[in-house]
Amino acid sequence: MDDEEARTRLLDAAEELFYRHGIQAVGMDRIRTASGVPLKRLYRLYPAKESLVAAYLERRDRRWTASLRESVAAASASTRPPVLAVFDWLARWFAEPDFRGCAFLNAYGELGAAAPEVVRVHKAELRALLTEWVPAGSPPSLADQLLVLVEGATAVAALNPGPEPARRAREVAELLLSKSK
Repeated sequence: MDDEEARTRLLDAAEELFYRHGIQAVGMDRIRTASGVPLKRLYRLYPAKESLVAAYLERRDRRWTASLRESVAAASASTRPPVLAVFDWLARWFAEPDFRGCAFLNAYGELGAAAPEVVRVHKAELRALLTEWVPAGSPPSLADQLLVLVEGATAVAALNPGPEPARRAREVAELLLSKSK
């Protein structure tokens, strides 16, 4: 196994275990066992758990953001304004059997100020996407209001899995959008 395959296996194992059980609850030996990567190589690629956590969150950010972008782009022809497609995407995500809330907020909840910078970057990227997708001429506060809806729906869905929190958030988003015209 080359280093690229080892990294992929380690990140796959880290994503599965950190997201399901929490960062603090999962040790490097458990990652090693789940990935099948020898401990020596694991520590050569990721000298500390913090570097593996950061790499896991960076990869998750890329995948999550790409999936959201693709979904909004695909729906933009039929969903007006396109920002409402965010809530439809959230409803599908919340209904996934392994949904456990936002990996970035979960990481921040566990690690606090020690959470990797990618946590803050992810939230700033999400706000930027919402700003991009709101109708032209919307008040600057609209993207922030929608961000609160997205984050709130995600937190509620973590406790009560299923699409309903996203549907309710979409209803509120529609009201906000109608008032911002």
